[in-house]
Amino acid sequence: MQYRTLGTSGTVVSAQCLGTMTFGSEADEATSGDILTAFVEHGGTFVDTADVYSAGASEEIIGRWLAAHPTEAARLVVATKGRFPMGEGPNDAGLSRRHLRDALDASLRRLGVDHIDLYQLHAWDALTPLEETLRFLDDAVRAGKISYYGFSNYLGWQLTKAVHVARAQGWAAPVTLQPQYNLLVRDIEHEVVPASLDAGLGLLPWSPLGGGWLTGKYQRDVPPQGATRLGENPARGMEAWEARNAQDRTWRVVDKVREVAEARGVTMSQVALAWLGSRPAVTSVILGARTVDQLVDNMGAADLELTADELDRLTEVSAPVVDDYPYGVAGVAQRHRALTGGR
Repeated sequence: MQYRTLGTSGTVVSAQCLGTMTFGSEADEATSGDILTAFVEHGGTFVDTADVYSAGASEEIIGRWLAAHPTEAARLVVATKGRFPMGEGPNDAGLSRRHLRDALDASLRRLGVDHIDLYQLHAWDALTPLEETLRFLDDAVRAGKISYYGFSNYLGWQLTKAVHVARAQGWAAPVTLQPQYNLLVRDIEHEVVPASLDAGLGLLPWSPLGGGWLTGKYQRDVPPQGATRLGENPARGMEAWEARNAQDRTWRVVDKVREVAEARGVTMSQVALAWLGSRPAVTSVILGARTVDQLVDNMGAADLELTADELDRLTEVSAPVVDDYPYGVAGVAQRHRALTGGR
């Protein structure tokens, strides 16, 4: 396992993070506990959750595991999120001081801890003044309730504005951004990745396997069935099977991942995760798992170092398809310079 600093902070985390959205829903408490134990045994030190995961059950399961494993708990860096509704009242959502105060205190209770290492805003809130949100987060840092904070699902201009407002006011600044990022979803490279590099934010990619597409479990023009996320719900959000299946790019990327994996004698998941872990600004890749076997296979990517040629082939075949200015041909060189730090 590799270890990296959490953005510009001095805290060190494993280059793979355990995502726990399945806890309390797709994985029962016993299975969730086994997954946590296996993650730690394989060198993992970074765990991510959110108050809305399984309506709070994910945080509660983690909290009970932490209490039962004090030695292991002392080594973990725990992250959670707040923003979305946990009740039906008009102030039970958003990034207002009132809601974040209640949400943070509730997360602390469910996790059974006196502070949270990384508190993340789950999405932008256009109704709440940015200064109100950032001042609350600075107060929470000063009060010792959180060590650091970060964002999730923010656009480039949103995170840049937040960084500059925080710094101008002398408040604690964010250290991370958690976006969707994988070989099939690379559009954040247009604005979000350069903005994160500029601000020194560490990226914590979610959905690193594209909802299972990069594992090789799906076949072209064969609708998924059975115990997979798309088999149970083919219309599921951005992972919708019909939309992905119709794109030739999807299958070019999947075939290239399979080609590299077969040549190296590793799984497709490990190749896709190793590529993502090598990308600029990426601090820790969030792994979601329903079973211990899934987790252990994915964690094998930590020991896989792809060659420059393999990385180039994967990067080339998965390049985002954009034709219009400024992200089309005219912007290719500019994006490359932004990602590599060259002129």
